[in-house]
Amino acid sequence: MNVVMIGSGYVGLVSGACFAEFGANVTCVDKDEHKINALLKGEIPIYEPGLDDLVARNVQAGRLGFSIELEDAVKHADLVFIAVGTPTRRGDGHADLQYVYAAAEEIAGYLNHYTVIVDKSTVPVGTARQVHRIISSTNPDADFDVASNPEFLREGSAIDDFIRPDRVVLGVESERAEARLRELYRPLNLIEAPIHVTNLESAELIKYAANAFLATKISFINEMSQLCEKVGADVHSIAKGMGLDGRIGRKFLHAGPGYGGSCFPKDTLALIRIAQEHGSSCRIVESVVEVNAAQKARMVSKIREALGGSEAHKTIAVLGLTFKPETDDMRDSPSLAILPALADKGALIRAHDPEGIDEARKLLPENILYFDSIYEAIQEADAVVLMTEWNQYRGLDLKKVKNTMKGNVFVDLRNVYERESMENAGFDYHCVGR
Repeated sequence: MNVVMIGSGYVGLVSGACFAEFGANVTCVDKDEHKINALLKGEIPIYEPGLDDLVARNVQAGRLGFSIELEDAVKHADLVFIAVGTPTRRGDGHADLQYVYAAAEEIAGYLNHYTVIVDKSTVPVGTARQVHRIISSTNPDADFDVASNPEFLREGSAIDDFIRPDRVVLGVESERAEARLRELYRPLNLIEAPIHVTNLESAELIKYAANAFLATKISFINEMSQLCEKVGADVHSIAKGMGLDGRIGRKFLHAGPGYGGSCFPKDTLALIRIAQEHGSSCRIVESVVEVNAAQKARMVSKIREALGGSEAHKTIAVLGLTFKPETDDMRDSPSLAILPALADKGALIRAHDPEGIDEARKLLPENILYFDSIYEAIQEADAVVLMTEWNQYRGLDLKKVKNTMKGNVFVDLRNVYERESMENAGFDYHCVGR
């Protein structure tokens, strides 16, 4: 089966490499010539554990290729996936679909046999029908179907998520399109992965609803963490007691500085706009967004209070910059809200991150200093702030940390450590909700 993946970013590259691993012949197409040239040289533009080996293996096997030319690839394709970016549109919070629609128009001109066009990007309800309209208008003779196949990939574990999914969602309107997509995903039959077939609108909304619900769990436990601090409760114990209820579950109940990344911030805002456009409301989701912004601001206050009420002229060592471990993604990371607020008030920030420094330099204030060594970053610091729970930070040599610092303040925004052990080690320890 011949597959074309339009877009070689996070979703397109991971999905394309995984389909190739399933045995499909995949061509990843991208307008960014620099990115394609890098991929042709074996250079992976994103950090995702295991992706470099997966790509190399399938390129060597002849199942995975890269190109800037769409025409030849589409003319031989059984399925064409649109996996381009849908960033938040400036001004109104809606998903920007210009790249999706541009891809649809270009695809239309090259269709010469029955082809299934698949929306892989996260797109608002009604996008698939718009893609169908654009292709039909551009090429009235085209023999095609449009389907929706949303991705559910977590950065840091994307390959495993693709190969061992909780479910595969197929939004289709024809038996031909369903049959072709089922054939593509047939290798998943071996692990009996559920394939949920529904209509176009439902498939499009499932992705937004799922992400909004997970964001809700995060914002809920963060609100509980604030209450815990007021009444003397332990948010870890609260989360465990809630999570043991099978109706709730344990995942996404970890208090911290707020959610970030490429999905939750963008998708919650987009869902609110979708509801508004259709005369409905998403008041819970609106509150989730507000709580998340407030949680990031609360972390600034927490750090300030730990430093005695002022961060001016204080040296703060920050461990972790990305929105989560095992990725170099800085999009909407809590660090982007917290660190500029501290720097603006005169803090000197020394930062470390295993993978995110290059991206952080582009987005954070110029006066932030970056270090390749954890202990170099901590040198002469008045306070250490653990921002992202990378494994490298879970087993710090606490004696060395204490001796390397100038002060003894340790602000653990991910609740990695236990208060008793940290205080016994001589730290003035602060955490979230405990």
